[in-house]
Amino acid sequence: MPKAAKIAISLSEEVLGAVERERRLSGESRSQFFCRAVQTLLRREREQEMNERYVRAYQQIPETEEEVEAARRAASSILAQEPWE
Repeated sequence: MPKAAKIAISLSEEVLGAVERERRLSGESRSQFFCRAVQTLLRREREQEMNERYVRAYQQIPETEEEVEAARRAASSILAQEPWE
């Protein structure tokens, strides 16, 4: 495990109470709970940024009508091979 740094944070009593309930249910220590929470937040922010970059790129260079038609044909071909019972 990488070297860990200790930090101090301030939380309202309401937020701390919610954290304590959740971490007890999960069986985590406070450190584990906050580490997981921060990792989740950072991952979601990275995913959001990647999605935004994808959308911006698509808006700048959308697919051509030929590409859309090729995708439609490919999807139709694949779906035609499925047993629809």
